[in-house]
Amino acid sequence: MNTPASHDERIAKMTFAEVYPLYLSKVEKKGRTREELHKVIEWLTGFNEKKLRELIEEKASFEKFFRDAVVNPNAHLITGVICGVRVEQIENPLTKKVRYLDKLVDELAKGRKLEKILRR
Repeated sequence: MNTPASHDERIAKMTFAEVYPLYLSKVEKKGRTREELHKVIEWLTGFNEKKLRELIEEKASFEKFFRDAVVNPNAHLITGVICGVRVEQIENPLTKKVRYLDKLVDELAKGRKLEKILRR
């Protein structure tokens, strides 16, 4: 699926620091933990706790966030709909990676088992 360039640019410029608290709030409201959120983020990006803190403190854009990430080779197994769009049909690589993260956070918040979220 082709998204408008303006949409892709907006996502690229968005900072992880502004979205992270929303992710955390979403999962904690549903009884999940910060540690589980960090496991999901680490599985997708390779970022440990220290690196996440650094990226938040420097207000890294999603463009920089995913440029520094080592995306899990099984990320392509993440499928489904997020924000009304099928993840597997997104063509822009950065937008796709951000939506992968959104989808994983959504699955965590919906109570899916961590073993299922972390596709192996």
